[in-house]
Amino acid sequence: MRVGGGGRHPLGTLGDMHAPSAFPSAFVVGEALVDIVVDGDSTVEHPGGSPMNVAYGLARLGVTTTLRTQIAQDQRGRALEEHLAPVGVVLDPASRSAEHTSTAVATIQPDRHAEYEFDIEWAPGELALPDGVGLVHTGSIASALRPGSDDVAALFAESRPRALLSFDPNVRPGVTPDREAVLATVDALASVVHVLKLSDEDAAWLHPGLLLDEVVDRYLEAGATLVAVTRGAEGVLVATATDRLSLPSQPVDVVDTIGAGDSFMSGLLFAILSRGLADGVRSGVLGRGDLEAVAATALASARVTVSRAGANPPTPDELAAALG
Repeated sequence: MRVGGGGRHPLGTLGDMHAPSAFPSAFVVGEALVDIVVDGDSTVEHPGGSPMNVAYGLARLGVTTTLRTQIAQDQRGRALEEHLAPVGVVLDPASRSAEHTSTAVATIQPDRHAEYEFDIEWAPGELALPDGVGLVHTGSIASALRPGSDDVAALFAESRPRALLSFDPNVRPGVTPDREAVLATVDALASVVHVLKLSDEDAAWLHPGLLLDEVVDRYLEAGATLVAVTRGAEGVLVATATDRLSLPSQPVDVVDTIGAGDSFMSGLLFAILSRGLADGVRSGVLGRGDLEAVAATALASARVTVSRAGANPPTPDELAAALG
């Protein structure tokens, strides 16, 4: 099976990028939960949740990152905090407000993809952007499940003049099955954000019958300045108003796909920040070479993750090796 980055790109090593101390800081809003992974007769618990995975991936790559989520002060909540601490994710103190820590049962199928069943609490209340933040990201359940999704939408509308905004719908029909309601939420956020990433499965569920290029056109016209559609083994379609690229994959032995899309997302955002491209993305001015470079970095990040169990994104050295 082929998953991940490849094709021609101007990246050699991460040495071309800016020093980590120069990165804008990130504020990630959304669910943190425990993945209960069922693989045959084995059951193992892992930290999970799409926004939390993105926060972890960014911090692991050297981006100062704060996470605003909703967990309980229970055993699973403490396990999530212990997971985040070593990479330096700062947990917003208001995150410790849930009655119980959310869970997702991920059952590995014979083709090694995961199917999910969720027990989620998401009602964070009023959200405020911390001072000095250069990137705000959200996605998945946090962007679609009320009442918290309304708080997220308000935060993003308020933050657009101040930061680069990123969104990954990462739809979960098992949690929010009303497609029209989810589509309305996605469309509303897509009109505010700069970076929109979705999978081909997301696109098929949200827009049945539309070609991927038509989905990309829809969101560029809505106001997003960079749209990426991941295509699993086929690579990625990535576009701005002026350029559109299809980057192929490279071979990798897949252990499972848990967290692959989140690792793509954190790799994409890391590449934008580390190359000093945030202002260019916000203004819609991004050269073709830079577009190819950030997409290649994102694909390489996902490729590392699928090569091992669970949502385990790369370190800087691992990402450099994957790009090498």
